[in-house]
Amino acid sequence: MSKPAPSPGPREMTSTVGVSSSPCRWAALVLGMVAFSTASILTRLAAAPPLVIGAWRMILATALLTPFAWPRLRREWQALEGREIVYLLLSGAALAVHFATWISSLALTTVSSSVILVTTNPIFVGLATRYLLGEQVSRFQTLGIVAAMAGSIIVSYGDLQISGRALLGDALALVGALAASTYILLGRALRRKLSTLAYVWPCYGLAAMLLLALCLATGQPLGGYSAKSYLFFALLAIGPQILGHSSFNWALAHFSPIFITLAILGEPVGASILAWIVLGEVPPLTAPIGGLLILAGIYLASRDESGAFMGSTSASHAQEDLPPGADS
Repeated sequence: MSKPAPSPGPREMTSTVGVSSSPCRWAALVLGMVAFSTASILTRLAAAPPLVIGAWRMILATALLTPFAWPRLRREWQALEGREIVYLLLSGAALAVHFATWISSLALTTVSSSVILVTTNPIFVGLATRYLLGEQVSRFQTLGIVAAMAGSIIVSYGDLQISGRALLGDALALVGALAASTYILLGRALRRKLSTLAYVWPCYGLAAMLLLALCLATGQPLGGYSAKSYLFFALLAIGPQILGHSSFNWALAHFSPIFITLAILGEPVGASILAWIVLGEVPPLTAPIGGLLILAGIYLASRDESGAFMGSTSASHAQEDLPPGADS
């Protein structure tokens, strides 16, 4: 990864902490969590092939952000080193894999199981942080990983009783979680230099191109769907993508990755409630049991997280970076 920024002095640390604890920062996390919760429901209602839904979601999000992102791209990208450009490309590819696998899982398993499994990010982020940063895995982290994996097995076992297709859906959701974790960790490094829009625009654009290529390779047309489907494509781009993903990417400059992934855990609760209300989909008993184990495991695994990443972001950049939508 790029050379870490020097530890901030007392003045910088005070400024950074003040920025991170302001109501605007917490509001961004809540906004992201609420927007995330609608993704699985909107995806189901779109009534289109998974790759097509993912492609349209990313194409529209990229197009909508272009007028706001374009003025700053050249200036900020010039500061990137060769390795960081590779990270940017890998981040976009990881995002494409995340959508291709997770959206596919929604067609095979229940919304609750898919969302619970795809939000196991803190486990993968914790393991990756240990190897990338050389941190020791504590007792709490070990217990957390064991508990979360046990929860995943329980969720998957319940779906196996439903059908083998549901088990495949669970596996795809876990792959989606791994891809999302890669996306978050790369974003952690890149947000040290790039503003929100200068980071998310190329990621969204590359993900859109890769998903479009997959649609063409598999013979899935982008046209010919109902007006209602295109409406839900647009809602996915505006809500879960621009408001949801961009809010969390913006927060990566002010909070540690483990904290961001914990905030994302609000998605299963909201998604399961919406699935029950909108789709009439009652989750199997194993879903809440396994889900509670996963949440307990994630809590244990994150107890030793210091959240010191905020100190590695320069105070001046944190002050200048604006929330999604205001960032120009």
